[in-house]
Amino acid sequence: MKILKIQTLRGPNYWSIRRHKLVVMRLNLEDLAEKPSHQIPGFYEGLVTALPSLDDHFCSPGCRGGFLSRVREGTMMGHIVEHVALELQVLSGMEVGFGRTRETATSGTYQVVIEYLDEQAGRYAARAAVRLCQSIVETGSYPKAELEQDLQDLRAYWADASLGPSTESLVREAEARGIPWLPIPARSMIQLGYGAHQKRIQATLSNHTGILGVELACDKESTKQILHESGVPVPRGIVINYMDELEEAVEQVGGFPIVIKPLNGNHGRGITLNIDSWKMAEEAYDAAKEVSRSLIVERYYTGRDHRVLVVNGKLVAVAERVPAHVVGDGRSTIEQLIEWTNQDPQRGEGHDNVLTKITVDRTSWKLLDQQGYTLQTVLPLGEVCYLRATANLSTGGIAIDRTDDVHPENIWLAQRVAKIINLDIAGIDIVTSDISRPLRETGGVIVEVNAAPGFRMHVAPSQGIPRNVAESVINMLFSPGAPSRIPIIAVTGTNGKTTTTRLIAHIFKQTQRVVGYTTTDGIYIDDYLVEKGDTTGPQSAQLILRDPTVEVAVLESARGGILRSGLGFDACDIGVVLNVAADHMGLGDINTLDDMARVKSVVAESAMPNGYAVLNADDPLVAGMARNATAQVAYFAMNPDNEIVRAHAQQGGLAAIYENGYLSILKGDWTLRIEQAIHVPLTMGGRAPFMIANALAASLAAFAHGVRIEDIRAALMSFQASADQTPGRMNLFDLGHYHALVDYAHNPASYEALGGFVKNWTGERIGVVGGPGDRRNEDFVTLGRLAADMFNRVIVKEDDDTRGRARGEAAEWICRGLEAANQRCPHEIILDETKAINSALDRATPGSLVVILPESVTRAIQLIEARNPVGHTTATQTADQNGASTLTNGQTVNVASVEVSQSNSGTAQTESQSAYTF
Repeated sequence: MKILKIQTLRGPNYWSIRRHKLVVMRLNLEDLAEKPSHQIPGFYEGLVTALPSLDDHFCSPGCRGGFLSRVREGTMMGHIVEHVALELQVLSGMEVGFGRTRETATSGTYQVVIEYLDEQAGRYAARAAVRLCQSIVETGSYPKAELEQDLQDLRAYWADASLGPSTESLVREAEARGIPWLPIPARSMIQLGYGAHQKRIQATLSNHTGILGVELACDKESTKQILHESGVPVPRGIVINYMDELEEAVEQVGGFPIVIKPLNGNHGRGITLNIDSWKMAEEAYDAAKEVSRSLIVERYYTGRDHRVLVVNGKLVAVAERVPAHVVGDGRSTIEQLIEWTNQDPQRGEGHDNVLTKITVDRTSWKLLDQQGYTLQTVLPLGEVCYLRATANLSTGGIAIDRTDDVHPENIWLAQRVAKIINLDIAGIDIVTSDISRPLRETGGVIVEVNAAPGFRMHVAPSQGIPRNVAESVINMLFSPGAPSRIPIIAVTGTNGKTTTTRLIAHIFKQTQRVVGYTTTDGIYIDDYLVEKGDTTGPQSAQLILRDPTVEVAVLESARGGILRSGLGFDACDIGVVLNVAADHMGLGDINTLDDMARVKSVVAESAMPNGYAVLNADDPLVAGMARNATAQVAYFAMNPDNEIVRAHAQQGGLAAIYENGYLSILKGDWTLRIEQAIHVPLTMGGRAPFMIANALAASLAAFAHGVRIEDIRAALMSFQASADQTPGRMNLFDLGHYHALVDYAHNPASYEALGGFVKNWTGERIGVVGGPGDRRNEDFVTLGRLAADMFNRVIVKEDDDTRGRARGEAAEWICRGLEAANQRCPHEIILDETKAINSALDRATPGSLVVILPESVTRAIQLIEARNPVGHTTATQTADQNGASTLTNGQTVNVASVEVSQSNSGTAQTESQSAYTF
């Protein structure tokens, strides 16, 4: 077997809308392509020996052992690899269960899809599954040592990827509330929410946490001082820097027993409790010095250690912390008891589990000496041996929930302390013999106040009721009813995505909100370019969603990004699908229009139930997406008599149509006219049907989200197909004696739609055409045929990047199409795009139209603007009675012959409307 490619998906995707974390492996079975598992000697036995837990996989039989029965009876190796990859993750502590295996159009090559929790682990599991199966095929077994190494590596990936128990609890609570989250690639921060409504956390610090409160909590002596002056019971103590200050400090706090701890420390590091001799004091001094330059010497108070958690000024949980210890059974040594205690599945390394394993170190040896024990001591039944002086869970301690036992006066005191230190999330350490009685009665004290306290002891106590403390934090960050999301409008389709995305963004700008949008030209926030390039993938979407200034996101979502990585967001408010046409066929195992429709439908199906899927009712493949949409559906159509739209409107549905020359919204029985198409600059005076369709889709998307008709109208009137607002989308330049049109049409559907405008030009029509090199030969032939029908003269050029083809090959295929359609159509090959454009412009005849379909839109526009055009004839136009169009700059262009026929219904009928472009 050979792995051809592995991709990681991180959002709604071609394989699943609900399961966002998938690995897709393209696997060539090679010699196993025609060999089902039952024809491979010893394979079933070897697989069961290596992974007997595969018996838990149900698979298609729907019962325990179902998958293995399929292996016994005969199934293809791609299917087996899928299950093995899932099981390897499960055995490593990652509960995953979703998988798919599909053969591609290439015989013997499969797409193997598996779920993951950590993407590095998912990719590793996919490769390891292939190794395991290949080994069993070749040798009948998989070495146990190699399997153990695989599982060890996978566990390491999972441990490294773990958010930690505190952060994990916050993220899970956010998910339960429908609040999206994103990791921030700096300082282990997590973003909760999108755009302008986002909040940030770092462990249990939040963006509400004040820096002064954190600084004060980290300075333990200053904390004690301010609490003491506020009348809060705290231990007597003094700060020292040198050993010769220790004796006087002990006297000042009242003598032994004492505590020595670092001034700046956490997790119990460097702390020694219950020091009752000078020898212990000197050793404790050295231990604390390893952590901090300055030390605190305090009076030691006996009692039980309690952690009180206060969030947003309210006590939410209390846990009694018991230091790491073992309890005798009368038979076992302390060493054996430690070993058995660490076998508890709830104990792990560090913070990666509910409890931490007990380790024996210098502190443990000292405590054993004090208690008169060694590791070989057999403890009597019920006798306790403490192995740590501090009660931190990170050193093996346990937690007992005491939330319901706290005295009201102690609740009041803890909440007051959090306010005094000024922490939104505070962990207050209290030593008292009885937390159910006021501290003033028990002589208890507050020994410490912690910023970023751990939640593990409250979320999963060893004894008592687990407390959902994360809920209080999320309620603080997002009060009930407060938004966590910004509106997301996602746009896809074969043609028209960029123009429609830009127009929707322009419409939302009328609402005085900051709009972030992604296009094939770049990422924009408000009116500023953030990053230039083709930015229609998930990474670009997440840049917008991470930006705290963005209030509305409009995201162009292209086929390539969806297939490579999935969508960059969990769900959208409005999902717009413009059309489905043949483009990029044969790439990414998308070989039919139905396959392409399935890719595009990801956007429609990702619209939330209270949102809308905006669908082109004139395109059957797009209209059919309504069946699987969970959102409400709104249709747009150029044909006002479209049966789907009629039935939808009769049922009170929302739609947008082109009727009697108007762009209109249908809402039940009401028709709301937005504006006449001839007054909308984008539609070229109503003469570009594809642009009318784009304007309908954009208007409907905005209206469905609550934008006023007045704002939509204002946006339509001020948006132009210019090099500034829509570069490369129907940019028409007046060069005095002739015109030049720049458009990014690059597939048959967009060529056809462009032809509806170009073929009615009265003068000579000159085309500079080409196509991306990764298209099929038959696609180039089709482009040539369409060009022959559209132009009087053609120059064939090629992209700078031939995408793996030999130079000149794509141009030759286009010429074959030209010659097959019209042998008398003059054409020539000028491969260099710059030379081809200049040649066409140099030889343009008076009254002609030079149509440039470039690889680089920016370069084409620069070449035209170097010739000092009179103006952009895409400016606002008003058609006069003679069929001339008057431009804002005073220039006129005779467009009578370009007029689109308008019946009483106002529907443009000159071209097929199944797929619109630009």
